Amino acid sequence: MEITTAMVKELREATGAGVLDCRKALETTGGNFEAAVAYLREKGLAEAAKKMDRAAREGLIEAYVHPGSRVGVILELNCETDFVARTEEFRRLAHDLTLHIAFANPRYVSREQVPAEVVEEERRIYRSQALEEGKPENVVDRIVAGKLEKFFQSVCLLEQPFVKDEDRTVEQVLKEHTALLGENIVVRRFVRYELGEGI
Repeated sequence: MEITTAMVKELREATGAGVLDCRKALETTGGNFEAAVAYLREKGLAEAAKKMDRAAREGLIEAYVHPGSRVGVILELNCETDFVARTEEFRRLAHDLTLHIAFANPRYVSREQVPAEVVEEERRIYRSQALEEGKPENVVDRIVAGKLEKFFQSVCLLEQPFVKDEDRTVEQVLKEHTALLGENIVVRRFVRYELGEGI
């Protein structure tokens, strides 16, 4: 099948990928538009993984106060250059993440930040519950491991289902934006305030 300029243009507008990448994707997939989009997305995510180790020291601080002023969030989102930090796409991502944090109430950015004593306490509770329910000793460890995974998914921002698309995690959304913007994007830290909390 002949790949026309119009086909390349349409794919480029849909994905934001470069002209040569769009042409190659269309050639690889025999002109199939949906397959070409998937090809570019996979390629972009693979390249994004390579960028994850690069230093991200630029970025912005995003603040969000939920209507009614009962919940507020401050987020530091980093990227590699000031140029990307000023783009509309990066700013929209920062805003969406503050909305997510306000709604989903994560306690940590990633599982690596969860203190060891918190993990051990959760493990102890899950083990005790499983034994009290009369579960056999040989399956208790699997039950505890499963419950710990669910715990991490509920308290770690990167592992939570993204509030605007629950089929993707926050980490997947960050990787997609890393691929889209061409720079490593990192949630450095956040603080969530809720009126009356901790009193």
